[in-house]
Amino acid sequence: MIISTTNQLDGYRVTEYIGIASGEAIMGANIARDFLSGITDIIGGRSSAYESKLAEGRKIALEEMEEEAERLGADAVIGVQIDFETIKDGMMMVIASGTAVRTTRV
Repeated sequence: MIISTTNQLDGYRVTEYIGIASGEAIMGANIARDFLSGITDIIGGRSSAYESKLAEGRKIALEEMEEEAERLGADAVIGVQIDFETIKDGMMMVIASGTAVRTTRV
Protein backbone atom coordinates (compact mmCIF):
# COMPACT_ATOMS: atom_id res chain seq x y z
CA MET A 1 0.00 0.00 0.00
CA ILE A 2 1.38 3.38 -1.01
CA ILE A 3 0.65 6.16 1.49
CA SER A 4 1.41 9.71 0.36
CA THR A 5 0.69 13.28 1.38
CA THR A 6 0.80 14.29 -2.30
CA ASN A 7 -2.17 14.11 -4.67
CA GLN A 8 -0.24 12.28 -7.37
CA LEU A 9 2.34 9.52 -7.37
CA ASP A 10 5.42 9.54 -9.61
CA GLY A 11 5.36 6.51 -11.87
CA TYR A 12 1.66 5.78 -11.24
CA ARG A 13 -1.63 6.91 -12.72
CA VAL A 14 -4.76 7.00 -10.60
CA THR A 15 -7.36 4.84 -12.34
CA GLU A 16 -10.13 5.09 -9.75
CA TYR A 17 -10.97 7.33 -6.82
CA ILE A 18 -12.68 5.09 -4.28
CA GLY A 19 -13.38 7.44 -1.40
CA ILE A 20 -12.11 8.74 1.90
CA ALA A 21 -10.16 6.41 4.16
CA SER A 22 -9.50 7.43 7.74
CA GLY A 23 -8.15 6.14 11.01
CA GLU A 24 -8.44 7.52 14.51
CA ALA A 25 -6.65 7.02 17.78
CA ILE A 26 -7.75 8.50 21.09
CA MET A 27 -5.01 8.37 23.66
CA GLY A 28 -5.22 9.06 27.37
CA ALA A 29 -2.52 10.93 29.24
CA ASN A 30 -1.85 10.06 32.87
CA ILE A 31 -1.23 12.29 35.87
CA ALA A 32 2.46 11.33 36.30
CA ARG A 33 3.21 12.11 32.65
CA ASP A 34 1.31 15.43 32.92
CA PHE A 35 3.29 16.35 36.04
CA LEU A 36 6.67 15.48 34.52
CA SER A 37 5.75 17.27 31.31
CA GLY A 38 4.86 20.36 33.34
CA ILE A 39 8.29 20.31 34.96
CA THR A 40 9.92 19.94 31.54
CA ASP A 41 7.90 22.92 30.28
CA ILE A 42 9.06 25.04 33.25
CA ILE A 43 12.77 24.20 32.97
CA GLY A 44 12.76 23.92 29.19
CA GLY A 45 13.40 20.99 26.93
CA ARG A 46 11.28 18.40 25.23
CA SER A 47 8.70 16.12 26.76
CA SER A 48 9.70 12.65 25.57
CA ALA A 49 6.65 11.13 27.28
CA TYR A 50 4.26 13.19 25.17
CA GLU A 51 6.37 12.83 22.03
CA SER A 52 6.24 9.04 22.30
CA LYS A 53 2.48 9.15 22.94
CA LEU A 54 1.97 11.34 19.84
CA ALA A 55 4.14 8.98 17.76
CA GLU A 56 2.10 6.01 19.00
CA GLY A 57 -1.17 7.75 18.14
CA ARG A 58 0.09 8.70 14.66
CA LYS A 59 1.17 5.09 14.00
CA ILE A 60 -2.20 3.69 15.09
CA ALA A 61 -4.18 6.23 13.04
CA LEU A 62 -2.13 5.55 9.89
CA GLU A 63 -2.45 1.77 10.33
CA GLU A 64 -6.23 2.05 10.74
CA MET A 65 -6.46 4.30 7.66
CA GLU A 66 -4.46 1.78 5.63
CA GLU A 67 -6.66 -1.11 6.83
CA GLU A 68 -9.81 0.80 5.80
CA ALA A 69 -8.31 1.57 2.38
CA GLU A 70 -7.51 -2.13 1.89
CA ARG A 71 -11.10 -3.06 2.82
CA LEU A 72 -12.27 -0.59 0.15
CA GLY A 73 -10.05 -2.31 -2.43
CA ALA A 74 -7.50 0.50 -2.77
CA ASP A 75 -3.80 0.05 -3.45
CA ALA A 76 -2.83 3.59 -2.40
CA VAL A 77 -3.97 6.49 -0.26
CA ILE A 78 -3.14 9.98 -1.52
CA GLY A 79 -3.53 13.45 -0.06
CA VAL A 80 -3.00 12.11 3.46
CA GLN A 81 -3.37 14.55 6.33
CA ILE A 82 -2.69 13.92 10.01
CA ASP A 83 -4.42 16.05 12.64
CA PHE A 84 -3.76 16.15 16.37
CA GLU A 85 -6.43 17.45 18.76
CA THR A 86 -6.64 17.76 22.51
CA ILE A 87 -9.97 16.76 23.97
CA LYS A 88 -11.23 17.02 27.53
CA ASP A 89 -9.68 15.40 30.60
CA GLY A 90 -6.16 15.03 29.19
CA MET A 91 -7.19 12.96 26.19
CA MET A 92 -5.71 13.52 22.76
CA MET A 93 -6.95 12.41 19.38
CA VAL A 94 -4.97 11.69 16.24
CA ILE A 95 -6.78 11.44 12.92
CA ALA A 96 -5.26 10.32 9.62
CA SER A 97 -7.33 10.67 6.46
CA GLY A 98 -6.80 10.60 2.72
CA THR A 99 -8.29 9.52 -0.57
CA ALA A 100 -8.28 5.78 -1.25
CA VAL A 101 -7.43 5.10 -4.90
CA ARG A 102 -6.55 2.36 -7.35
CA THR A 103 -3.48 2.95 -9.46
CA THR A 104 -1.58 1.52 -12.37
CA ARG A 105 2.12 1.83 -13.14
CA VAL A 106 2.95 4.17 -16.02
